[in-house]
Amino acid sequence: MLRSATAVVFLVGSTLGSQAQVELKNYADAKGYIDVQALTCAQLAGTFQEDADFLGIWYSGWYNGLAKKHAINVARTKEGIHNVIVYCKANPGKKVIQAIDVILKAEKNR
Repeated sequence: MLRSATAVVFLVGSTLGSQAQVELKNYADAKGYIDVQALTCAQLAGTFQEDADFLGIWYSGWYNGLAKKHAINVARTKEGIHNVIVYCKANPGKKVIQAIDVILKAEKNR
């Protein structure tokens, strides 16, 4: 699970497309919260690099917390975030959590 969460984090931080980017705060509700389970790949791919990196780290922490893990492999996490972004660019209609699931399963099967 730690390996998977690391992959997720890296994926989010990869290079984003050339289209106009949107600040992460634009996806927040009136109280400032982002529903991370509803966030789409299109939204993730359309935000600024530093926001994508921030979300990747957040998702990694979330998944590692669920797995009761307390360590991070930085290189694996960066790779995972990158892979998630690449997947999200190719599948903008998917939710980020679906992309993470696909990447984690692919990593597990390596």
